[in-house]
Amino acid sequence: MSMAKYLSLLSFIGLVIAAALSGAQFTPGPWYEALSKPSWTPPNWLFPVAWTVLYLMIAIAGWLAWKAGGVGSAVAIWGIGLILNALWSYLMFGRHEIGLALIDVVALWLATAAFIWAAWELEPMAAYLFMPYLAWVSFAAALNFEVWRLN
Repeated sequence: MSMAKYLSLLSFIGLVIAAALSGAQFTPGPWYEALSKPSWTPPNWLFPVAWTVLYLMIAIAGWLAWKAGGVGSAVAIWGIGLILNALWSYLMFGRHEIGLALIDVVALWLATAAFIWAAWELEPMAAYLFMPYLAWVSFAAALNFEVWRLN
């Protein structure tokens, strides 16, 4: 693989790191701890572990889609999903807007599913890399819904 290909991968990793860092500015804190949550809420330590793996997969998937089709619909959907991903933490933990965060996570789910669909013909590995992300976003949406319902 040429140095230019590595640099392009680093660009996608950089975009994902930027989204992760923007989300990390808004931490759960005492407000979230005081909310009623379902019994199946994962322990706090699981979230950064899961997101580290998922963010790496998101970056690679976006890069693979870009390599296969340039800045086409799959990469545009990938970018929209990344924005929605970063926005969720701001809405939930920054603004304490559980309902808006729920709307955002549903939009993120749609963008994630749309990326899988758009990338499938273009670069199947990119679509496969997004499948665990879709599962996690599905779980996150269910958790967000329950937190909203309980509070």
